[in-house]
Amino acid sequence: MTSGKINPEPTVFFGSGPVAARSLELLLEHTPVEVVITKPRPPHHKGDVPVLALAEARGLRVITAANKAELNQRIAEESFQSRYAVLIDFGIIVSQAVIDTFELGIINSHFSLLPHLRGADPITWSIANGDETTGVSLMCVDEGLDTGTLITSRTLHLEPTDTTISLTEKLIDLSDALIQEYVPRYLAGDITPHNQPHPDRATYSRKLTKDDGRIDWNDSAVSIERKIRAFIEWPQSRARFAGLDVIITRAHVVPGAGTPSTYHLEGNEFIVYTGDQALSIDALKPAGKKEMPIQAFLAGYRSKL
Repeated sequence: MTSGKINPEPTVFFGSGPVAARSLELLLEHTPVEVVITKPRPPHHKGDVPVLALAEARGLRVITAANKAELNQRIAEESFQSRYAVLIDFGIIVSQAVIDTFELGIINSHFSLLPHLRGADPITWSIANGDETTGVSLMCVDEGLDTGTLITSRTLHLEPTDTTISLTEKLIDLSDALIQEYVPRYLAGDITPHNQPHPDRATYSRKLTKDDGRIDWNDSAVSIERKIRAFIEWPQSRARFAGLDVIITRAHVVPGAGTPSTYHLEGNEFIVYTGDQALSIDALKPAGKKEMPIQAFLAGYRSKL
């Protein structure tokens, strides 16, 4: 998403993950990037390193740092033309010394309406928690955990079918639109950042663990269905039926009452009882197999259930 407006002031970009890579790709359409600062390729890592790959493909200068101490050292050795930096999906807490390197500080695009869902994984938890709205906050980074002053924020309504994948795409586009519209105004001195509202009501999004993917059938069907959409990429929603391990990728809530985790088959429906109502499974992945619709799964596995 780009409006065609060009921000002539260069920036330094801090980012490491897939969200950072897509955000950097969009940023490059309207803002010169002096340097990309990212995590190095981990030892023995064979997968993609998306920010590094993009920066190298675009011929951008890259500085790598694996942790806060290395970042401090690398930045202390540098002198930047840019008056400000942009930070998205970086994964390293920046020190005040790094922030102070830039005359106008570091702008973080955080994918929630701060102070709601400060922390590591706001997109996933906005879905898992059943939030009706989320959004993007442009924040001046300080040493706290997403406690800096706000340049602007904008609300996005969640759809009942949103997954972490679809919601992330929407928020990346919204983030880029806000950067295009508000960062030049901030640089020109037309915007004075303001404190986050109601800091006493702040909420936090913790990092996910693999255990979060283990479905607890004592939860309500509504909660489980949300988590299936929220955990679609990782840690994924895992269950076992008759000794068969599966990852559930799509499901919907249906009326029903029974002992949690027990199930029954009705034609091409696979109904699992929960602590409140039941869940009809729409698609899943048996261990070692690709995702398949429930009809295909039952055609091949009904006799084993």
